[in-house]
Amino acid sequence: MKLTRRNMIAISSGAAVAASFGAMPAFASLTDDAIAEFTGGADVGEGALSLTAPEIAENGNTVPVSFDAPGAVSVMLLAAGNPTPKVASFNFGKLNPSHSASTRIRLAGTQDVIAVAKMEDGSFQKAQANVKVTIGGCGG
Repeated sequence: MKLTRRNMIAISSGAAVAASFGAMPAFASLTDDAIAEFTGGADVGEGALSLTAPEIAENGNTVPVSFDAPGAVSVMLLAAGNPTPKVASFNFGKLNPSHSASTRIRLAGTQDVIAVAKMEDGSFQKAQANVKVTIGGCGG
């Protein structure tokens, strides 16, 4: 094979694509590590926590997200595809009448938004929603 400029561009493009696919599992690993750190490795159930996020976000810079977690002591929000998946954490006291919150988060692209709640009985609950971002929020 003769190394021409055209071949070099093709090889470089292929390497760039391969490198970008290699980064996604690393973000997934960071998300799993953050959940394991929050839960202490305990099993995570589903059902008591509800997460509300738009199906399609026109701009990844300000994506509205809210959750309702009756009986939760603390809730952690994660964006699985962001370079830093931990987005926010909320702690609730005994006198708090509502165990819910809403905020706006920044998403790097189309990805899952995950909420993990520690309940009063020590169990953990999880909810997630996939958000399709049409314009990137973290650097694009």
